[in-house]
Amino acid sequence: MDKAIGLLIENWQKRNIAAFYRPDKSEALKKILELIPASASVGLSGSVTLSELDAVNKLEAWGNKVFNQGKPGISKEESWKLRQAGAQADYFLTSANAISETGELVFLSAWGHRIAGIANAKNVIVVAGVNKLVPDLDAAIKRAKEYATPLNYKRLNWDASRPMICQTLIIEAEAVADRLKVILVGENLGF
Repeated sequence: MDKAIGLLIENWQKRNIAAFYRPDKSEALKKILELIPASASVGLSGSVTLSELDAVNKLEAWGNKVFNQGKPGISKEESWKLRQAGAQADYFLTSANAISETGELVFLSAWGHRIAGIANAKNVIVVAGVNKLVPDLDAAIKRAKEYATPLNYKRLNWDASRPMICQTLIIEAEAVADRLKVILVGENLGF
């Protein structure tokens, strides 16, 4: 772990955000499974990072009730219900669109369930690769909107005439210590 990441983790801890550095995907997944009890329900947002970690399959195999709105073969209505239920789960698992080196976490959402889960869940775990780190908040917002969003439009085959960025959440700190946990991974994950 380099000095800048160490300072970022210290900064988060001063802001009541528990933070962990893991060098690779395997270690990040182990940390997720360590933090989430097998008896807990888990909501999540659609995330390339979580897919690359195979987190959903591992949590389901672990015994967790996972509200997986992206499960193949389900209807739009069922997906919607799972998003709503997931925002109220014991744990909410997600990734950030961007992270500033000053500690702000930036999240964009089309439907709002991601924002609801992050803002309201009793326990939130954010997993992100080091590729999402940028110097400051302005650069983080720019990265989220101008880099990650176009890739998500393509990934989701989203109609370009419909807005995808409907809500933006910026987390600077937490009022409740350790409600929010960040696992920063020393590899490129997601986009």
